[in-house]
Amino acid sequence: MSEVSPTPPGPREPAQPGLVEATPSPAENEPRPSRDEQGSQILRQIVQSNALISVLAVVLALIISGILIAATDPTVQSTSSYFFARPGDMIHAVWSSVSIAYSSIFQGAVINFQASTVAGALAPLSDTLNFAMPLIVAGLGVALSFRAGLFNIGGQGQILIGAAFAGWVGFSFHMPIGIHLPLAILAGVAGGAFWGFIVGILKARTGAHEVILTIMLNYVAFYLISFMLRTPGLLQAQGSTNPQSPPTMHSAILPPLLGSKFSLNIGFLIVIAATFFCAWLLNRSSLGFRFRAVGENPSAARTAGIDVKGIYVWAMVLSGALVGIAGATQVLGTLTTGFSSGIDAGIGFDAITVALLGRSRPWGVFGAGILFGALKAGGYAMQAANGVPIDIVLVVQSLIVLFVAAPPLVRTVFRIPAPGSKTGPAKPSRRLRRAATETATVTK
Repeated sequence: MSEVSPTPPGPREPAQPGLVEATPSPAENEPRPSRDEQGSQILRQIVQSNALISVLAVVLALIISGILIAATDPTVQSTSSYFFARPGDMIHAVWSSVSIAYSSIFQGAVINFQASTVAGALAPLSDTLNFAMPLIVAGLGVALSFRAGLFNIGGQGQILIGAAFAGWVGFSFHMPIGIHLPLAILAGVAGGAFWGFIVGILKARTGAHEVILTIMLNYVAFYLISFMLRTPGLLQAQGSTNPQSPPTMHSAILPPLLGSKFSLNIGFLIVIAATFFCAWLLNRSSLGFRFRAVGENPSAARTAGIDVKGIYVWAMVLSGALVGIAGATQVLGTLTTGFSSGIDAGIGFDAITVALLGRSRPWGVFGAGILFGALKAGGYAMQAANGVPIDIVLVVQSLIVLFVAAPPLVRTVFRIPAPGSKTGPAKPSRRLRRAATETATVTK
């Protein structure tokens, strides 16, 4: 039997003219996921998203706050003494207490169904947006610094300085409204930007930590404004012994947006414009890309040629400018008297909560600010309706911060898988099963 020598590999025969050999790409060889798998992947992304965690954090905070409301209600306390005899009485009292409290918040923050006019029914929504206005723009400033890797907790000082600058321009000059109002707003922006620039330049030049700097500058701003409000010729009204500024001139007051029957003014349009600006800055501009790169990894950004120190300065300047808008809207709102050193009204620290709840995303911050504005506006209605103290709103806000800062706790309570994990064993698609069956048949 003669051996058959293997044929040496020769040159490839040329393909016939007009024909092109089709080489299957790796993407064509890979099986496409079925519709069921695509749907499960989309559902998994929604379930594991940060937005859902924020929503569930709010829901969990409202549930715990409802328990506290029921526990402090006198009727619930009295019916709890004979719970085992008549449990229905206590259940009804708990439901009545919580439902009245939360329905009062809704009617005080969104729509008042008991109002006799349309303006009266929509007035709560106007109050909500008015309360949310400084929270949103200040939260945008804090979120911007967060995205650059900086923790700006100096909102109180930046609001005070911005309010002082805007208020001084508002009561010191006589100009037409078309010039006076924009100039006063720009003065507030400049004041907040200047106070943020101090933090940024010290951080960049000396390496000082921004948390210490912003805390100390909060005290500096508070006592500086208090001193100026007690000194004639600076911010104190002439002939007054109270630490209060002169009233803002009418040409510098923000006009009403929906008419004199509503408290909302055109500052809300400025807030919307600021939200669009932040969204464009962070997602579309090269400066926003550098902000995010430095926030993710300063060392890698420095290696890539990004001026990290310059980014720190720019981030704090823009952050302070946005917070300064909040100070300007506080002073240039519908004020009939001057402002005092309490003009910040805790907005500087509430802005941190708003930025955290909004996950430092511009439109997330916008929604979080409206939520906190609704809680603030509805808290007064809740206290007037059934005597629930307005401090319960602070409890809700604190619980929201707690749960937003602890996503694993929220996932554990609602049994949500962690990001990257699978909800169950992956099932092979129909195409894979058919291919496996054909391979087994050929092998046999």
